[in-house]
Amino acid sequence: MPPMSVRELVALGTSSAVPTARRNHNGYFLRWDDHGILFDPGEGTQRQMRLAGLSATDITRICITHFHGDHSLGLPGTLQRIARDKVPHTVRAAYPVQGQKYWQRLRHATSFVDTDVVAPQPVGGLGSCLLGEADLRITALPLRHSIPCYGYRIAEPDGWRMLPDRLAAHGITGPLVGRLHKEGEVTAPDGTRVHLSQCALPRPGQVVALVMDTAPCPEAVELARGADLLVIESTYLDEHAHLADAYGHLTARQAGQIAARAGVRTLVLTHISERYDAADDARFTAQAAQAFDGTVVLAQDLDRIPVPRRRR
Repeated sequence: MPPMSVRELVALGTSSAVPTARRNHNGYFLRWDDHGILFDPGEGTQRQMRLAGLSATDITRICITHFHGDHSLGLPGTLQRIARDKVPHTVRAAYPVQGQKYWQRLRHATSFVDTDVVAPQPVGGLGSCLLGEADLRITALPLRHSIPCYGYRIAEPDGWRMLPDRLAAHGITGPLVGRLHKEGEVTAPDGTRVHLSQCALPRPGQVVALVMDTAPCPEAVELARGADLLVIESTYLDEHAHLADAYGHLTARQAGQIAARAGVRTLVLTHISERYDAADDARFTAQAAQAFDGTVVLAQDLDRIPVPRRRR
């Protein structure tokens, strides 16, 4: 498992429907402390994970946005690798319930010695779908695409930032600090009751959102609301906006507009059409930046993109 406190996105693949010489099919791995969330494993995901120094044991959850091949054809190999490597922990797998038949086909695509650690967790409906973790709030919302497609929001619960000067003023030291943080109230050495709000400030939890194939829609903005890191498809440039509209995709500019409306901190563009080459890369970030004044990153295969530090 990855070391505690590491929070980063590993871009395993950044192409769209067709892989290219420099962009593999989709695949995104989010390290989050002791969680390892694999999104949309397309073809070649096993190899890309190996190149990135990741193993099947690092995966604690899989999230599939939809069952188009570039987002899911790497699933059989990934699941078989989980079985082959005898991963000991439960691996929950979220996917659109409307694609249950595709899940079944991919889950049992070929003959292999199976494992019982993979736990299906289909998502569905028009509203939020919460996927439980003890220390994370994972939300799925439907997007606007040609087949059922869900985006995901990974949110850390809000917490508190302890203030040393206020702790000292109230005589709170040593184990009392931990108790105050955990219990919300303690008795100080002088006998007074001290509340957490007297010695700490609210600290918003970190948020990562992943929005794949979609036309512009309110749900994309809601998933990205206040996100520290938004990973979003930007399949086309402005001159091909008509194709984005026809196929239920976004341009880089539209991705920037969503990020701006949602108040995102760092925008990561991905899912790039095979029609573009390296000479077009700067145009993606430039067009997104015309709509969004935060940090814009055009993901490349095997990039490691840190989740920004918590807001203060």
